[in-house]
Amino acid sequence: MTFSYKKLMILVDDAGKAFPSINHSPWFGVTLADFVMPFFLFIVGVSASLVFKRVSSKPQATKKVLLRTVKLFILGVFLQGGYFHGRGNLSYGVDIAKIRWMGVLQRISIGYLFSSILEIWFTNDYPVDSSKAFVRRYYFQAMAGIFIGLSYLILLYGLYVPDWFFEISSLNMESSVSGYGLRTQTVNCGVRGSLEPPCNVVGLIDRLLLGEKHLYQRPVYRRTKECSVNSPDYGPLPSNAPGWCLAPFDPEGILSSLMAAITCLVGLHFGHILVHVKDHMQRVIFWSIFSVFLTLAGYVLELAGVPLSKPLYTLSYMFVTAGVSGLLLVVLYYIVDVKCFQKAMILFQWMGMNALILYALAACDLFSGALQGFYWYSPENNLVDITERFIQAAFNSKKWGTLVFVMLEILFWGLVAGFLHAKKVYIKL
Repeated sequence: MTFSYKKLMILVDDAGKAFPSINHSPWFGVTLADFVMPFFLFIVGVSASLVFKRVSSKPQATKKVLLRTVKLFILGVFLQGGYFHGRGNLSYGVDIAKIRWMGVLQRISIGYLFSSILEIWFTNDYPVDSSKAFVRRYYFQAMAGIFIGLSYLILLYGLYVPDWFFEISSLNMESSVSGYGLRTQTVNCGVRGSLEPPCNVVGLIDRLLLGEKHLYQRPVYRRTKECSVNSPDYGPLPSNAPGWCLAPFDPEGILSSLMAAITCLVGLHFGHILVHVKDHMQRVIFWSIFSVFLTLAGYVLELAGVPLSKPLYTLSYMFVTAGVSGLLLVVLYYIVDVKCFQKAMILFQWMGMNALILYALAACDLFSGALQGFYWYSPENNLVDITERFIQAAFNSKKWGTLVFVMLEILFWGLVAGFLHAKKVYIKL
């Protein structure tokens, strides 16, 4: 299942600039891109249930989990902490005083730690021979998920968010809009329970614990109507842009990552069905029922006033994305394992076998960034940009040319993964 998520991540990251509608939602709502992170977290939970279904030594297993969590977190800081400046920027390096501590791999490491520890230590040794026995065996895990969810809601709606101020980063000094002449901006809050960009508890906790300078400096709400004339894409600030438009906010912050870990727990229980239910169609039925229930519960919560928001990882967002993750698992399982259409998916299976290295090279632009370092007279005359411009010209469309370029990129990385598989090279932590 990881292979499909890898493909989807490359698609939304690289084609999102041409098709803002599939890029991350500016704040409320969900788009295709907003499902990628929950998909990864979900499959981490499924994997944990398979890896730790039999544990000979709990302390030894815990030691391995802690070590892998630390390595994954450090790798995330290295890749997304600001050291690499991305495609189109040939410089590198980061001021330690401004390094970004949280990110995609860091969130995955937290979810992995959460689901693995629960599977190792909080599973009762009851034989599963009925639905009641299934519940008794994994009761503590469900209670842990409920506890984290309730804690999140209490903090989100109960903590008071005072007025705060921030220093405008040089990364954001791209506009001379009225009101942004000062380097320091004040954000007026003084509220409880706000889910809007400037005054939510998720941002408050990150500013208190991580520090404003260590947060993501170009958050998605820069693409809202209040902050971009090109909304839902990035663009210049409107003349009446509010003061918080240039404020930092981390989409993979501390509180939202704890909520995201519940998605791993949902995947954990889907994995339990895989372990204990042996019939293919029974697995499909159980997964489908659970997935539909989660999805409907999420939309009911939205109707009740809990908006869908990836940056906040709201309860409704968690339910909907976890439910859709389950439905995707059902579809892929039915195609690959029930109907045995495995050859058609072989390219993506290869990508799943080396997902980590492909994430670093492709999604984090390490390969394209390195390739752009070789250019002809001018930095924009490099193999990557020349190829993309050529395809755009061939299709007489920047949007559709970019999409074709991204599809070719996915094919390229699929073949690279196939080569690594043929050589039996698998890079893991």
